Amino acid sequence: MIANVLSIAGSDPSGGAGIQADIKAISANGAYAMAAITALTAQNTQGVSDIHLVPSDFVQAQIKAVFEDIRVDAVKIGMIANADIAAAVAEVLRDCTAPIVLDPVMIAKGGAPLLQPDAVSVLRAQLLPLARLLTPNLPEAAHLLGASIAADRTAMQEQGRALIAKGPAAVLMKGGHLEAPESPDCLVTRDGVTWFEGQRTKTRNTHGTGCTLSAALAAQLAQGLDLRDAVTAAKAYVASALAHADDLTVGTGHGPTHHFAKFKGLHP
Repeated sequence: MIANVLSIAGSDPSGGAGIQADIKAISANGAYAMAAITALTAQNTQGVSDIHLVPSDFVQAQIKAVFEDIRVDAVKIGMIANADIAAAVAEVLRDCTAPIVLDPVMIAKGGAPLLQPDAVSVLRAQLLPLARLLTPNLPEAAHLLGASIAADRTAMQEQGRALIAKGPAAVLMKGGHLEAPESPDCLVTRDGVTWFEGQRTKTRNTHGTGCTLSAALAAQLAQGLDLRDAVTAAKAYVASALAHADDLTVGTGHGPTHHFAKFKGLHP
């Protein structure tokens, strides 16, 4: 049986991040992708130029329509934009029994804010406790905690534990912002800490990496993998997508990863 995964996120017309990246990543990881859109963005590889928010009641209506008709095996939450949308998503998912992966999208790669300040408190209070897995990068983790950005592995572990205290069952602290030769990630649960080592890929085409990882994680959890195995599989998938990102020719800024690199050579 093929697992069904619902992504709740914003739209990226250039295809590298948001809903478009999620659909590609979920599909490439063997699950059926569904989408509820929270915001429309005008963006390309150079950055975000405009954002149009979907009314919170319509965001809810999209999610309810899916749950009323379709078995949902996992949910990924990305861009929620403002407090009203955050509260609406939390309300409609309150009784959800499927694993929820929460990617606290706050700032676009080009620097544009994607989460209004009043939404942060709602995210902390209402969405974090629903999450099976929270996947912040280091600036996002620091912002959620009102702390300085973690600069080493010890600080990553400490901030992961501090976030666990706010409600999520587990936290994957992503180490891409560390000033280090490698890019380690730290999975923090109430049972302990697991480190996942990662090599850095020399490419500027990293647009949507966080969206892609969280969507891949949701797809793996939907198929029954435990947290550690899901992280291992999702990281391997993203590493391949990054390794082949330069095979694509998309824009002149920070281009996307190659979501379907694993299928290269499989077609006639």
